[in-house]
Amino acid sequence: MADEQRGYFLTFEGGEGMGKSTQIAVVDKFLRVAGEQVVFTREPGGTPLGERIRELLLDREGGMQRESELLLMFAARAEHLAQVVVPALAAGKWVICDRFTDASYAYQGGGRGLSDMRIKILEDWVQDGLKPDLTILLDGSISVGMERVGRRGERDRFEQEARGFFQRVRDSYLQRARREPNRFVVLDATAPKEKVSAAIVAKLEALLAVRRSA
Repeated sequence: MADEQRGYFLTFEGGEGMGKSTQIAVVDKFLRVAGEQVVFTREPGGTPLGERIRELLLDREGGMQRESELLLMFAARAEHLAQVVVPALAAGKWVICDRFTDASYAYQGGGRGLSDMRIKILEDWVQDGLKPDLTILLDGSISVGMERVGRRGERDRFEQEARGFFQRVRDSYLQRARREPNRFVVLDATAPKEKVSAAIVAKLEALLAVRRSA
């Protein structure tokens, strides 16, 4: 999907405590130093409405039906795509997104037990064929992730879930990575963060070389 006129859509995925924020900061700096225009964003969120939806979704005191959770995710995504992602890609920019639709399949599908078919219907409707060019999946044991989350302080609505929920999320992510090996890069998030960063930067250096030679 990527070409020299269109930007590049890079997403980061992974369970709780896998270090996405740390690695996204590394990528953001690397691309800017390389002279690329970069838009950093996140899901749910990325727009004023999306951020308000995010507050509802993460509210540790708020309960909701799993179907409501999925629909709110895609409502935020529709705004996000229209206002941020699609315009940035059309302008030739790199879009770095902290989670995207793979998270819906992992959390609302794997974690909550909603069928992939229902999620796919919303994906087709809202995204109209748009998918990330590259997805970096930071994978690691549930125990390590929960230990890291525990050091942050108060947990949000998702972070309060039981271990079984997070195991299903992880299994779903890995299953998606196996299905689309050309899009996913799976990295061990429990390795030293410098090693993880080096692997990501090496991948980006190769991508930039290809794009600039096209």
